[in-house]
Amino acid sequence: MRSKVGLLDLVTRYILKQKGKKIRPLLVILSSKIAGDITDRTYRGAILVELLHTATLVHDDVVDNAETRRGFPSINAVWKNKVAVLMGDYLLARGLMIAVEGNDFDFLKVITNTVKRMSEGELLQIKMTRNFANDEETYFKIISDKTASLLSTCCEIGARAVTSNIEKIEAMKNFGESLGMAFQIRDDILDYIGKKSILGKPLGGDIKEKKVTLPLIYSLKNSSEADAKKIVRIIKNGKSANDIKYVIEFVKEMGGIDYANEIANQFAAKALSHLEIFQDSIYKNSLKDLVEFIVTRKN
Repeated sequence: MRSKVGLLDLVTRYILKQKGKKIRPLLVILSSKIAGDITDRTYRGAILVELLHTATLVHDDVVDNAETRRGFPSINAVWKNKVAVLMGDYLLARGLMIAVEGNDFDFLKVITNTVKRMSEGELLQIKMTRNFANDEETYFKIISDKTASLLSTCCEIGARAVTSNIEKIEAMKNFGESLGMAFQIRDDILDYIGKKSILGKPLGGDIKEKKVTLPLIYSLKNSSEADAKKIVRIIKNGKSANDIKYVIEFVKEMGGIDYANEIANQFAAKALSHLEIFQDSIYKNSLKDLVEFIVTRKN
């Protein structure tokens, strides 16, 4: 990541202070181990997906006007939007160059489709948020493109790095997709029941941003027309702590949390089923543990 531009190096060092869970590069490495063994291509793939993920976070903070990221002031808050956008571009370009320099052109085909899907998912969510209209089918399409696509890519790249066996590659790709769906649904549940932490997001953040996620979709669908209209009106117009608390309690009472948990667990079970073709190993156990962690995490 070193460059001849001092500002780039300064911002890079700042990003490195923000410690995330690093689930994505971890997935690349574990996917290589379960499908074969670690190679230089594995490490390049892990670097590629982490740089892409970091680039999307930097750009997301600009789009969302976010002031913090993982407990630190966001790059756009410190250096303004122009630097943040260009930094995100640089991170993505650097990741792609690592793949080019390593002749990992199969990675490029996978990752460019992922960027396309992530952009489409984000734009679809913006459209649905503005219209305050959503249904389960649209919701699943959004989280599949926005979140699951990158986790699927991590697992596919990890497998591709060490094997040409299509069955194994497809199994890991599908594992990542299902894992990503469970991950995002759990994330959306935590917006209603989670605890604010350095790595987590503040309670009710999606409600403030008028994002319609699975717990709310289910609750609105299964409530009376009058109650549904009242909740929609509060979300559209209210921003007070009491408004958010009211919506959270409504979702809990209508069974939205329980329903979303059930769906997340279904995706988790689907993810585990894709691992069945692989022989037992500590790496397979680690992936199983990761699935369990994702659907039970508290932040």
